[in-house]
Amino acid sequence: MTLVKFKPTNNALMPGFNDVFDSIFNDTFFSDRLVSRVPAVNISESENNYQVELAAPGLKKEDFKLNLERNQLTISVEQSADHEDNQKNYSKREYSYSSFVRSFTLPESADHGQIEASYVDGVLKIDIAKREEAKAVRRQIEIK
Repeated sequence: MTLVKFKPTNNALMPGFNDVFDSIFNDTFFSDRLVSRVPAVNISESENNYQVELAAPGLKKEDFKLNLERNQLTISVEQSADHEDNQKNYSKREYSYSSFVRSFTLPESADHGQIEASYVDGVLKIDIAKREEAKAVRRQIEIK
């Protein structure tokens, strides 16, 4: 007896069946909604402070809400466009509503009373000062 390997294809039983679902679920309308839309963030540290930079173009500084609870810094935005544009006939409209929440746990060395934020050119910058005792002490050590 001879054994023959059988390699099933996706449409072996019902040709065209899977092609319909592939075209539906691979459409950008569905795939865009499945991707998490959270702004990118850069976190850096210097001698005196920590800096958080959040890329969020197209927003206003009034759209942001920054909350500090214990050592948890939360940045949130909830924005919706309520205006109606009846003159345009959209075939695809994606930017009518956006919201996100990002939370960061501040280190023990952060000074919770010295946090400043600014929003310039689509980037939210948050400066978090370090406590005096946490700042890096540098000195030259003499060799004897």
